[in-house]
Amino acid sequence: MFPPGGGPSADPAGARHERRIRSFQPRRSRVTSGQRAALLELWPRWGLEIDGNSVLDLDELFGGLPVVLEIGFGMGEATAEMAAADPGTGILASDVHTPGQGNLLRLAAERGLTNVRVANGDAIILLREMLPPASLSGVRIFFPDPWQKQRHHKRRIIQPEFVELAATRMAPGALLHCATDWAPYARRMLEVLTASESFVNTAPDGGFAPRPEYRPLTRFERQGLSKGHEVRDLIFRRTP
Repeated sequence: MFPPGGGPSADPAGARHERRIRSFQPRRSRVTSGQRAALLELWPRWGLEIDGNSVLDLDELFGGLPVVLEIGFGMGEATAEMAAADPGTGILASDVHTPGQGNLLRLAAERGLTNVRVANGDAIILLREMLPPASLSGVRIFFPDPWQKQRHHKRRIIQPEFVELAATRMAPGALLHCATDWAPYARRMLEVLTASESFVNTAPDGGFAPRPEYRPLTRFERQGLSKGHEVRDLIFRRTP
């Protein structure tokens, strides 16, 4: 739809496609005219493909700012709000949803945000092959797909292997912050993170954390709350 000439590609890793269970499904659904314009204009400047071919220079990308990786940002409203509230932190926002990528770029331009970069593709490849060790000051995963059916639980992103991979790219003291409104997944997240020797729970009681002020309420979250879902935050700190 976009390349050549600008915009995210459908399969940035190309020949690096791997036969493994993925936690996401690429979605190139209808793109509005505003989103399309933002992608065509801003992708060459603020977008990057997760192709696995090179290690990113985060200092160059973000002008030396500490960098937080956000995996899955939906339509980008919350990401833009967090970036605006904390201009001293760079946000590397990763997703595979083309309309959301365009919307986040549009929001960043409208609000004059210079601390957001949008990455297109598989976050596993980004972590494993494109980020230097101990380079991140945080990782955020808000409302990932809970894959509710038992046979699909293997697709959930919060698995022991993923947690340990993320740990290798996080600096000591960096925060891994997850949030979900699906109670069984929240309990599983807590089990997986508690079992990891790479992280320690910031909640004094070893349970869920209160929602920090920096995490905005999202449209998706409000929908969940209106249905009676209880949102749970998990905030774990990378051990030295």
